[in-house]
Amino acid sequence: QVQLVESGGGLVQAGGSLRLSCAASGSTFSSYAMGWFRQPPGKEREFVAAITWSGTNTYSADSVKGRFTISRDNAKNTVYLQMNSLKPEDTAVYYCAADYRGSGSIFARVYEYWGQGTQVTVSS
Repeated sequence: QVQLVESGGGLVQAGGSLRLSCAASGSTFSSYAMGWFRQPPGKEREFVAAITWSGTNTYSADSVKGRFTISRDNAKNTVYLQMNSLKPEDTAVYYCAADYRGSGSIFARVYEYWGQGTQVTVSS
């Protein structure tokens, strides 16, 4: 079992940057593929980015390609989401998730563990 805690959210102007962190504890972090998802106000949760256990492979939603970068540091048990060129439509609660022995899926249903979420608000 793994516990996940996100941090780094906040209020930023359009065009700005934020870096989200997700700290994991309780299990072998390198056994998990990690994903970031978001839930905009009034909408369903959607895939943002994912990374394999080694960090070799990453996947991103088309809406964030070229702006967001997922990375991980297995020595620190942490996964990151660097968000640049933020837009008002990026406003959402951002969640990190862990998939034991996963391959970096875009589907939320395969992730067994979830953090509590961190709010990102982008003003125009």
